[in-house]
Amino acid sequence: MAAREEVLALQAEVARREEELSSLKQRLAAALSAEDEPAPRVPVSPLPPKAALSRDEILRYSRQLVLPELGVHGQLRLATASVLVVGCGGLGCPLAQYLTPATALDLVRRYDVVADCSDNVPTRYLVSDACVLAGRPLVSASALRFEGQITVYHYDGGPCYRCLFPQPPPAETVTSCADSGVLGVVTGILGCLQALEVLKIAAGMGPSYSGSLLLFDALGGHFRCIRLRSRRPNCAACGERPTVTDLQDYEAFCGSSATDKCRSLRLLSPEERVSVSDYKRLLDSGSPHLLLDVRPQVEVDICRLPHALHIPLKHLERRDGKSLKLLGEAIQEGKRGAQEGAALPIYVICKLGNDSQKAVKILKSLTAIPELGSLAVQDVVGGLMAWAAKIDETFPQY
Repeated sequence: MAAREEVLALQAEVARREEELSSLKQRLAAALSAEDEPAPRVPVSPLPPKAALSRDEILRYSRQLVLPELGVHGQLRLATASVLVVGCGGLGCPLAQYLTPATALDLVRRYDVVADCSDNVPTRYLVSDACVLAGRPLVSASALRFEGQITVYHYDGGPCYRCLFPQPPPAETVTSCADSGVLGVVTGILGCLQALEVLKIAAGMGPSYSGSLLLFDALGGHFRCIRLRSRRPNCAACGERPTVTDLQDYEAFCGSSATDKCRSLRLLSPEERVSVSDYKRLLDSGSPHLLLDVRPQVEVDICRLPHALHIPLKHLERRDGKSLKLLGEAIQEGKRGAQEGAALPIYVICKLGNDSQKAVKILKSLTAIPELGSLAVQDVVGGLMAWAAKIDETFPQY
């Protein structure tokens, strides 16, 4: 009898707990749904007109007010001007998630000047088209490695971005700061020049680089200014008969995503790839294999897996004899450590899993190393950054 009562009590407790769990699941679903909803857009009201400068403003801006080119009139224009900055990293693109074709035009129309600091091609086309449709000048700057450039589009009859680049470049030819790096000071210099152009436009002084492009070389320490072509009469955006009358899907147009992150290539079949988790299990098992790191030396100097053989991708691409000999010797050494007749798999790794795929295709085509023909060659998906994220949190990410 006591056992029966205990069973009934347990069943009742289970039912109560299941009801409580169901309620918690509903609350969790509601919370996740609310989190996914985009934040409501706050309307941007125009700044009220300003008739005069206050005593404090005169003191604060006194060094500017005595400039005849600016004066009180220009400072008053600055006080009521609004500027939209697209990309608030060094010259990154964190605003791209908010700047979609559905919202960009409405957003751009609320501002007097737009500054494009994005680091990807789709966003540049999107911002340029939006500025043309909204009738706003666009101050555009970019930086890569030790170089930077700045120009002003769609100002006083000048060309827009599409006038210079009617069609986007092939996605595989485009590089970014995440791919090639950038010196932080270079973005700072270009950002200051960009702010200067924005201020001059807002104050009514006119820009310096409408119809021209300023190039900065940090290594050489010099600036160079070149003339750009004039506005194209047949430009799809700002021409005499424009065909771009609304914003479009720019990721589809450019064949790449609107992000400053590195693109993920898919050059190999799933059978030719291995996850970092699977590779970690193989490593822990002590199974003989060869790990080939194909990153440039400058990246290997940052961090590396100690058991990896380093041969840069460029050496494989040009079939460097010394590197191929080193690879052949490593394969022979690995085979001596394996059981007789056992295969020696080769795993290729890089930073993100792009160059490693290229290396696998090269290795499978090599005839200079006969041993490769009988070996399994795979790349590690996601590379060392996936290793750092999923396997070893202490491994540096860069």
